[in-house]
Amino acid sequence: MPGGVPLSPFPISAFDMNLLFIGDIVGEPGRAIVAQAVRGLIVEERLDLVIANAENAAGGSGLTPELYRDITAAGVDAITLGDHLYRRKQIYKILEAKENIVRPVNLPCEAIGRRWAVVKARNGVAVGVCCALGQLFMKPVDTPWRAMDDALAHMPSDVKVRLVDFHAEATSEMQIMGRYLDGRVSAVVGTHTHVATADEQVLPGGTAFQCDVGMTGPHESIIGRRIDRVLQTTLTGLPSPFDVATENVRLNGAIIDVDPDSGRAVSIRRLSVDEERAAQLAKDYPAP
Repeated sequence: MPGGVPLSPFPISAFDMNLLFIGDIVGEPGRAIVAQAVRGLIVEERLDLVIANAENAAGGSGLTPELYRDITAAGVDAITLGDHLYRRKQIYKILEAKENIVRPVNLPCEAIGRRWAVVKARNGVAVGVCCALGQLFMKPVDTPWRAMDDALAHMPSDVKVRLVDFHAEATSEMQIMGRYLDGRVSAVVGTHTHVATADEQVLPGGTAFQCDVGMTGPHESIIGRRIDRVLQTTLTGLPSPFDVATENVRLNGAIIDVDPDSGRAVSIRRLSVDEERAAQLAKDYPAP
């Protein structure tokens, strides 16, 4: 695939499939560029499934039922979450009722929401989706390694294509998860830092990996928040509202090419869509 990493050493099906994973959607700017770009990307990139992390979609923290509906109406097929998933209580009913949104697997068993989901791609292939929280520099949570083992063990064995969103702070821990799951899932992609890393690769066992796919939101910012507000608090110690910024909005993510028969990744490449391209996509592929 042009711009991708070297091909997997494993045999490749003639009918491989493309998955797009979109990094943390931040506030209204992130939601707006998703609404503009995703329909066109599905056509131009021949995408069979679109997954997005939406834990920052509501004002930079949390998700609401209305925004869940807006994001899925824009063409996102499945949603992963992170440490801010319960910030808006309204989302509880969606977590209980909908089958295409997942909470981290290593929260307590009593936590609201499903640990994994199986969604059908446009080519008819079933895709397993789950996410986990890291432990380093994060709020205390259960071990992600054993929780991932358990979630994958309960996922139907005939679901070969599986994607994991690892919502973590430390790149070292992200790399550990990639290596730990190599050969057992199609992709391990990271979220949470809001900064895209340049380490996309297909690991030896056939798992596509990238530490962090980056943020979908305003990049004239400090990880999505207004620069002046963050600087003020950092330099003075005085609290100020960390409002979502508005300028230089980009959709960041990764496109993963997968062999549906084996579930092994063929390639992975970074995707970054700026406002100009998003506007052109919206013009070329208007909403119905």
